[in-house]
Amino acid sequence: MRETSESELSGLDLEAVRDLLESFQVHLRDRILETRKMHHPDEMGEVAAVMAADTIYRIDRISEESVLDWFDANWPPALAAELVMEGLEDSERRIVPLSAAGTSPRLKVIIDPIDGTRGLIHDKRPAWILTGVAIWRGEATMLDGILVAVMTEVPTTRQWRSDQVSALRGGGETGVRAMTHDLVRGGRKPARLRRSESRSFEHGFATFARFLPEGKALLAAFEEEFWRVLSEKVGPFSQVFEDQYISTGGQLYELMAGHDRMVGDLRPLAFRRLGLKGRMVCHPYDICTSLILEEMGGMVVGPDGGPLRPGLNTTEAVSWIGFANPDLAGLALPVIRSLLPDFF
Repeated sequence: MRETSESELSGLDLEAVRDLLESFQVHLRDRILETRKMHHPDEMGEVAAVMAADTIYRIDRISEESVLDWFDANWPPALAAELVMEGLEDSERRIVPLSAAGTSPRLKVIIDPIDGTRGLIHDKRPAWILTGVAIWRGEATMLDGILVAVMTEVPTTRQWRSDQVSALRGGGETGVRAMTHDLVRGGRKPARLRRSESRSFEHGFATFARFLPEGKALLAAFEEEFWRVLSEKVGPFSQVFEDQYISTGGQLYELMAGHDRMVGDLRPLAFRRLGLKGRMVCHPYDICTSLILEEMGGMVVGPDGGPLRPGLNTTEAVSWIGFANPDLAGLALPVIRSLLPDFF
């Protein structure tokens, strides 16, 4: 990770940036929930566009418009930022606020307005609004340069609460702020998030993402071999469960909350091995809040166990593995590394 210099941080109040982003995400969440009340799921799920990075649905388009409107009205010109967002092509360079257009950006803000669109449309599982902020370094701005990360839950109709979690780089676990918003009575209160400290996967949830038909067989074969080899090293596993949550932000939250012990997303590797291009994979905007889990003491790494350093853009495919704690990473990563050449 490239260190952030004192001159780059000069006059930059990261707590104030966090407060701004939390307010922004509450605004966007409420806008999304209002839209849901007015439209049938089939309407919200209509395909609005097929981009280089992903399929964009009608509800995504509504949320993207709300993002641009909010930033133009509320983002300080002194913190002029390049906005990177699902729904905007990388070639569409957008500086916010609009009044700062033509100036050199100081920050780079990466956003996924709705991560987990399909689950939300069908009222199956919550989606998440994800945002990360880094010092602007052009195309050299990387995920590990994110200084502030915020994520807000967009709940199903059966939920009364919406959680919001944020962190500042270097703040550690005490710098993580977790709040529960009461959507019925109003108000908010601290939420208790505690990642798993288990040193075993037994009786817990540990998942390799394989949401789509394409690549499923290869990913399942890798997963089966992973558990076989690991069991030879540490003893047999009789009960390890999986949870195919179609939201990277949701997967990270499950690790933060102690619900999951490991999540691996190797879809880009599988699709490349099979010669499949343009398939739905994780992108930098999906994983932009990994900082929060890391500040809590968890781990988010590449499949080789090295740092995760994609550029902050909308097109790069990201393979990643998240662990609730380093002990679990120590068990799993040597096996994963040993199997990668045979499968991918």
